[in-house]
Amino acid sequence: MLVMKFGGTSVGKPERMKKIADLVSGVPGKKIVVLSALSGTTNSLVAIGDHLLLGQRAKAEEVIVALENHYQVFIKELYGSEGFLAIGQEIVSRFFIFIRLLAAGQFDNKGYRELLAQGELISTELFYQHLQERKISARLLPALYFMSIDENEEPELEKISERLKPLVSSLANVEIIITQGYICRNHRNEIDNLKRGGSDYTASLIGAAIRAEEIQIWTDIDGMHNNDPRIVKKTVPISELTFDEASELAYFGAKILHPSTIVPAQKYNVPVRLKNTMDEKAFGTIITSKGTEGSFKAIAAKDGITAINIKSSRMLMAYGFLRRVFEVFENHKTSIDMITTAEVSVSLTIDNDAHLPSIETELKKFGTIEVYKDQAIICIVGNKITEQKGMLNKVFDALSEIPVRMVCCGGSPNNVTVLVDKSYKEKALNVLNEELFGLK
Repeated sequence: MLVMKFGGTSVGKPERMKKIADLVSGVPGKKIVVLSALSGTTNSLVAIGDHLLLGQRAKAEEVIVALENHYQVFIKELYGSEGFLAIGQEIVSRFFIFIRLLAAGQFDNKGYRELLAQGELISTELFYQHLQERKISARLLPALYFMSIDENEEPELEKISERLKPLVSSLANVEIIITQGYICRNHRNEIDNLKRGGSDYTASLIGAAIRAEEIQIWTDIDGMHNNDPRIVKKTVPISELTFDEASELAYFGAKILHPSTIVPAQKYNVPVRLKNTMDEKAFGTIITSKGTEGSFKAIAAKDGITAINIKSSRMLMAYGFLRRVFEVFENHKTSIDMITTAEVSVSLTIDNDAHLPSIETELKKFGTIEVYKDQAIICIVGNKITEQKGMLNKVFDALSEIPVRMVCCGGSPNNVTVLVDKSYKEKALNVLNEELFGLK
């Protein structure tokens, strides 16, 4: 069985939704199709929710009206008969009545989460009815029947599997099963979500839960590229990556893949393939446990980084110092990306500075603190590149004209990570592209 996930841009226009119908119906065998909300919908729902939390009901209603009008235009182009257009109008009307009921009540975080779920719920229902109009056999299986997270907001993979397997078995004669990405239930059985980009995560969790033949992530680009095509002029798609390589790239900024996607697939060794809905014949990128050692594969960059340097003579020859430093970040639920240490100092980076003032106050108890904002992490990835002779020389020769604040190497054999001021990010990506891949 295949798991096929389609993102917001892939279903963002009626003609694209029709193309997805062609694509999934043309693939032989049983498949589970995971859909995101139509592109722009989640952003609009977030805006509605933010207005409601601030008590700005009139502004929320303006966004609701604009979004509803968008869907009315969408269904007129999606359905070809009066009968199914009427069904589409009923679906849109029903969803927006519910959204307005949420807006009219005592809106809180629980209501916010229910609001955010509506994008995936409406996209899957509209797609299902489109398949019905075309007499393509399919069934809609709500993700809220099986997808769940625990009190720590972590997916409950074993429970998901226990719920999902019998549901899929009961639909043995159905070739296309449609479900929602992103949404789930929490430990209180309330509607919740897997955070932004969570539809990729949903597909991977489903693929792992049912031990799928392959998980396919369909986007509007032909696989993962060796560099950021938005910044670097000449990039090329990568045909093969290992799970570890893909994880590093996703975590450090490759936008095509949600950072958590690889974990469930890797656990059960389910291949993940990245495909292009605009060019379904393109090979894309296949992610498996197999890899070729000693070659650079790709570069990714992550913005919004804050570097913190802690200097303390008490660190010299002292045990337990780093533990106490890490506890500060743990207490403020702030994760660390990079870390380097010297005899009397430790430097680290974070990508969330929401609790930075409190963190600084606590760290000052240990010594002198220096904080550098607006930094960028650049991650150079390849299978076991740090174990190959001459690889590091190539990286640092390429960056010889760029000030590097931090370097991390050795924590993983698959990447070299450097920290630069954000103003140097574009230059760094381009010179690395030229020197490591020969692409100018």
